[in-house]
Amino acid sequence: MRGDSYRLREKQLAWGSVFRDEKGAVLNVAGHIDSQSVKTTDSGGVRGFDAGKKIKGRKRHILTDTLGLVVGLVVHGADIQDRDGAVEVLNSVRHRYPWLRHVFADGGYGGEKLKGRLRKIGRWTLQIIKRSDHAQGFEVLPRRWVVERTFAWLGRCRRLAKDVERTIASAEAWILVANLRLLTRRLARYCYPS
Repeated sequence: MRGDSYRLREKQLAWGSVFRDEKGAVLNVAGHIDSQSVKTTDSGGVRGFDAGKKIKGRKRHILTDTLGLVVGLVVHGADIQDRDGAVEVLNSVRHRYPWLRHVFADGGYGGEKLKGRLRKIGRWTLQIIKRSDHAQGFEVLPRRWVVERTFAWLGRCRRLAKDVERTIASAEAWILVANLRLLTRRLARYCYPS
């Protein structure tokens, strides 16, 4: 019996270490926000048209921490602008993750209107990471690759390649299940090093 409780305690400490450094301080005070437009099937439910990407379907807004784990998520029709989706995501996480203060975003989230709305709902600071004017083709942007990597990780789940869900709640649930898989895999690597 003593061995089981020891292993349980060891796993609990490992779980806490996923989000903390050696001294016990919380690792993540910054987040990364981005959206992804995906096509939907004819099963019904909410959908819209993203004019920028020419996709008829839904838009997934995610907020990740600095490790790339999803901490906030909103799914809605693709016709919602990024700035409006950002307010929904950040409003949903402001009480659960009070230590998140700074948010990195791409150019789609720019503008004083969004910054004013974020000041009303919380103490967020928004930093827009833009491409240089001289860039041609693909360019890795500092701090922006974290959220793009998360979308790539989620893209490995076949169920998320196309949104086949009828309801928004089930679409969000499958994204959270995929994130849970990533989190448990990371935790297993920590608990059982090879």
